[in-house]
Amino acid sequence: MKATSSTAGLGLALVSAATFGTSGAFAASLLGAGWTAGAAVTVRVLIAAAALTVPALFALRGRIGQMRRSGGTVAVYGVVAVAGAQLCYFNAVHHLSVAVALLLEYSGVLLVVGWMWARHGHRPGRLTALGGSGAIVGLALVLDLLGSRSVDPVGVLWGLGAAVGLAVYFVVSSRTEDALPPLVVAWGGLTVGAVGLLLAGAAGVLPLAAPLTDVTLASARVSWLVPVLGMSLLAAAVAYVAGILGARLLGARVASFVGLTEVLFAVLFAWLLLGQTPRPVQLGGGLLVVAGIALVRWGERPQLAAVPARQQLVATDG
Repeated sequence: MKATSSTAGLGLALVSAATFGTSGAFAASLLGAGWTAGAAVTVRVLIAAAALTVPALFALRGRIGQMRRSGGTVAVYGVVAVAGAQLCYFNAVHHLSVAVALLLEYSGVLLVVGWMWARHGHRPGRLTALGGSGAIVGLALVLDLLGSRSVDPVGVLWGLGAAVGLAVYFVVSSRTEDALPPLVVAWGGLTVGAVGLLLAGAAGVLPLAAPLTDVTLASARVSWLVPVLGMSLLAAAVAYVAGILGARLLGARVASFVGLTEVLFAVLFAWLLLGQTPRPVQLGGGLLVVAGIALVRWGERPQLAAVPARQQLVATDG
């Protein structure tokens, strides 16, 4: 049963990473047509929240009291993991290259390892440490950082803020004790995130501009609605629900390392939809990321086997 849950969790985490990975290609087509990054992410989160409203309300039947008790967790998830992470990332991109900003955001995986060690005493073993190091090196190669020279300290701070948001995403998503259904958590977080982004836009922190013109996607001219719906329904609604389910089955630490595959999927979709061909060094980095994740998964198995079955759900709680 544990092996089946682990396999299901791995599959869901990969689905989440793959769907999250489409957002870059969809967003790039909008940005090329004059949209601001803030407008793209705000529309994405708003539509995703709206799409999940009806099924989330059905899932909430008989759980209103539980929703009140979990309101703080959902609020943190929405403000920090959804709105905060996006806002910090796009501000980092304003000061740094996209590659450096993305690497800084994914350093949040290391924060997850540190949190699980400090909070729950889950000290990473040798295989976990080796796999994590290999995955980070592979990620740097995938992002092709060798030619990057951007070191703006303001951008670095924004990137580290995005890393905190990413770490909170994985830790909160993995919680299983008295947890709301994943669909409800995703909907609540997206709704809170949408409100936060709109407030940031109203305050002038997040520029909002969205010309409703045709865009170029996969070498074709299509309506702006195509990428908007793609990044809202596929790269947000589906991605967040699958990510929460996967994290609950895998635990925060493993799920965060599997989440690194989002970068591989992003490179793949950029190649298919935008014609951005990956270089050999990026392909090699991708293999390192996959190998690193495999080592992390293997390194986690002895720890889980040592935990009594009735405690395993608690052990994965962030």
